[in-house]
Amino acid sequence: MQRRSPMPLLRRGELAERVGCNLETIRYYEGIGLLPHPPRSLGRHRLYDADLTKRLRFILRGRELGFSIEEIRALLAIADGGGGCADVYALTTQHLDVVKRKIADLRKLQRILSETAARCARDASPDCPIIEALAAPQQG
Repeated sequence: MQRRSPMPLLRRGELAERVGCNLETIRYYEGIGLLPHPPRSLGRHRLYDADLTKRLRFILRGRELGFSIEEIRALLAIADGGGGCADVYALTTQHLDVVKRKIADLRKLQRILSETAARCARDASPDCPIIEALAAPQQG
């Protein structure tokens, strides 16, 4: 990602608070190479600048949108100058296809659960269609 405006350098805890994530999340993204290790202060504290803050926000937002770690890695490579808008479009439309399939699966799940719950007598009966449906063999 491109270098931009100066911002006060932040320690890891300050960065976590500013972007709304956990310290361990930042450590994790550094450990897997999505977020580069920042320089350290004389007191050995990691210091994060505006560019690293922006990169972390990018990663977090990508995860919120359901992009995998490898998809985010590819998007970051493009953002770092390794491709263009067409490459981002291709990755995004592939991800959108996955999201659409998941939505279809969730709609099917909703229908099955609604139908099963509707058959429940909601009384003290020992026979429960929900329990029976959960114990039944899965239909293809």
